[in-house]
Amino acid sequence: MTDLHLTHAGEPLAELALRLRAAETGDWTEDGARALVEGLGRRWDEVVVQASADDAGTRAAKTGDLRLRPVGPAEERYVEKETYLELVASLTATAPQADPVAPTDPASDPASVPAPEPDPVRQAEMFRTAKDELADALGEPSALGSYGSTGPYYAPTPAWGAPFLRWRGRRDTLELRAGSRGPELVLAPTAPAENWLWSLGHGEEHAISGYFGSRPGPANAGLSLPGRWAVRSWETLTDALAAFFATLPAEFAALGIARVIPVYGRVGGSAPILFDIDADRRLMLASYAERDIDPASFGWGTVAEHPMSRDTWQDDHDPRWRFDAGGPGEPRGRALAEMVVATARAEGVASPHDLLIGGEGEDIRPYAVRFYGLGLATV
Repeated sequence: MTDLHLTHAGEPLAELALRLRAAETGDWTEDGARALVEGLGRRWDEVVVQASADDAGTRAAKTGDLRLRPVGPAEERYVEKETYLELVASLTATAPQADPVAPTDPASDPASVPAPEPDPVRQAEMFRTAKDELADALGEPSALGSYGSTGPYYAPTPAWGAPFLRWRGRRDTLELRAGSRGPELVLAPTAPAENWLWSLGHGEEHAISGYFGSRPGPANAGLSLPGRWAVRSWETLTDALAAFFATLPAEFAALGIARVIPVYGRVGGSAPILFDIDADRRLMLASYAERDIDPASFGWGTVAEHPMSRDTWQDDHDPRWRFDAGGPGEPRGRALAEMVVATARAEGVASPHDLLIGGEGEDIRPYAVRFYGLGLATV
């Protein structure tokens, strides 16, 4: 891993995190937010007050500045007396990056040319570096996961992945979150974000995306998690799997976790294991299908075709069928989802309700993880 150093406006990440954890937020009222900003040694007029997620995020990423997200009409239902929902600090990696694209007009100001967004490999690397530094300073996070396609209060999320780590407090929570140009350190009132997440547990398809993992301990006292939604069609399952597969290796590399997630299927009165999803810095899939359904016709290969799969499954014939989907940014989510769904149906799985996530795959100790975005029950 490249030796990265992450800062905000020149301040080392760990020092900023400790200051934010100790900061007085004044219940996130107008006066409280102003005192918070000034307590960090910044002027109120230096802070970007977010007009929209895209506009403010772009401006803050270019300047390395802070931005505040105000409560809008759509968020009023989640708050009590808060005026602001979060303070976001964009982080900058000081290790050398590729040169930005040169301006076409030599007379133009080079500073006006936006730096290229980091690719998924570098995004994951920067996030993992920030995670390790924060864990050293603050201890292990109380929660981790991915927002999937929908960030807090329905904000858009980065295409490469949306991992987060959380150090929860009774009143305020510190979060490391993926941004489009690199990690962001976020301080926010605890209750509104948890109220928003809880409100998504209404059961409609795709109500909640991503996944959420929490660990036992006093930091999570009183934490309530929403209910899951259930997939209702093969089309919905294909969409859910496509989104899940596309970002999984980047997110797990960023979070520093690895797990084999088994998928079982109800077939003929039993529920054998049908697939393994090896989620790590590289995404590997395996099928336990019998030869008589011709798994190769759906896209599956053997160890000879996917030799790196032997790192997970040492026996070349158990499982026989493999697929090496690649590392961050490489998996073709839609094609992988269609391959898995077609195989399940060929094996006799009558309905997406009959596909089940193995509970052992959700045990990523010390975290218990719920894969909300898949819409599948756990067995």
